[in-house]
Amino acid sequence: MSRLTHVTSGPYAPPVAARELTVRSADGTRLHVEVHGPDGAPAVVLAHGWTCSTAFWAAQIRELAADHRVIAYDQRGHGRSPASPDCGTDTLADDLEAVLTATLAPGERAVIAGHSMGGMTIMAASARPAFRAHAAAVLLCSTGSSRLVTESTVVPIRPGRARTWLTGRILGSRAPLGPVTPLARRILKYATMGPASDPHMVEACARIVHACPRTVRHAWSAVLHTLDLDHGVRQLRVPTEIVVGTADRLTPPVHARSLAAALPSCAGVTEVPGVGHMTPVEAPGQVTAKIRALVTAHVTAHITAPTHAVPAEESA
Repeated sequence: MSRLTHVTSGPYAPPVAARELTVRSADGTRLHVEVHGPDGAPAVVLAHGWTCSTAFWAAQIRELAADHRVIAYDQRGHGRSPASPDCGTDTLADDLEAVLTATLAPGERAVIAGHSMGGMTIMAASARPAFRAHAAAVLLCSTGSSRLVTESTVVPIRPGRARTWLTGRILGSRAPLGPVTPLARRILKYATMGPASDPHMVEACARIVHACPRTVRHAWSAVLHTLDLDHGVRQLRVPTEIVVGTADRLTPPVHARSLAAALPSCAGVTEVPGVGHMTPVEAPGQVTAKIRALVTAHVTAHITAPTHAVPAEESA
């Protein structure tokens, strides 16, 4: 392996999964899925964001797996899921539906948490049958439904055509990220994290983001550039909480407030002072606590009998 894809020690080192699966999406794309925690425990499904992988959720998985069944998967082209020529919000929804169907029993409901593009995945799937059959509640972290490039403050100039054009060029760059160097860490921290982020948080995020192939990064940047999932927000009918950092430059709090206003069942918005875009890494305790609270309110309170996951294809 030419590049370390995640840190190997500390709170952000990915825990070993109890089980690994390969799930096939509607178009045949193979998705890498990990299951952590005891069978029969309340279920949580985690969807990561652009340029990330299941490793991004390491802190949440480590804490929740003690008494939850935590299901995390790599979005297509990310982590251990191979790339596909098909990129778009419909394929994101297809992939989430496939994971839910393969890992949850008929009638079993789960809390589904999504960060950034993972949140957009949830919005895209909000009206899908499998999502509605399995979603008990949702947590949206650092995400938006539209106007991503226009609202981004990565380029520190006044809003307008120039900022939008420059932002689009930067986020859509085809340039390789290269090795994780001190300069690379500083750039990533500026663009995606709060100014007070600890070095071990920056290192964890840098390893994950730099491991994403540049062709995948570029292909999905085009999807994000033209994103319009406002209709999906209005279809997201389960109780939904929102978490955003006040220092988020990629999806600033204006997105969280717009989501809250449009959601049919918004359960609250938390703006975390000084935190940037990488909320599950920068504020791990708060994000994990939100997931736990949603499980308690909307999953365990309604469990009447133990359930068992539908068998899925074992990874080689």
